[in-house]
Amino acid sequence: MVPSIYTLADETAMQAALAQAELAYAAGEVPVGAVVLDAEGQIIGVGFNRTVTDHDPSSHAEIVALRQAASALRNYRLPGATLFVTLEPCAMCMGAMLHARVGRVVYGAIDPKTGACGSVLSVHAHPQLNHQTSVSGGLLAERCGDLLRQFFRERRNKAKELSATSQ
Repeated sequence: MVPSIYTLADETAMQAALAQAELAYAAGEVPVGAVVLDAEGQIIGVGFNRTVTDHDPSSHAEIVALRQAASALRNYRLPGATLFVTLEPCAMCMGAMLHARVGRVVYGAIDPKTGACGSVLSVHAHPQLNHQTSVSGGLLAERCGDLLRQFFRERRNKAKELSATSQ
């Protein structure tokens, strides 16, 4: 069930972000996906984690999607845009969203280790910054979290198997 603060369009956008996360999973990347919608609700950017594939620590799903959206609009500013991401953004990604002037961020699962939307930091609402953005979390959180848990469970099991065969 979708929490009452979200619309059916929000759920559809998060499902699109989950589809991106599944692409990351298939590529062996941490399964995080993101989509950027313009003010009219059209998808203008998509992305999934590509840090391993690209050998680039900045290739988080949000950054990939922001780059595509900015390119589509031919503008580094994305006022009125909404970014949907399956995992609570980190400080780097929130910084990029603030610089792009993204109006709204919606995430699925919380990130208790590096989350910058309330779990560890609250970058989006820091009063000294010249731009703040609306942030809400928990949309399809169980599905988003399940995909991450499955990925890391499989990774741990593979590591155990390798360790057992090497002994």
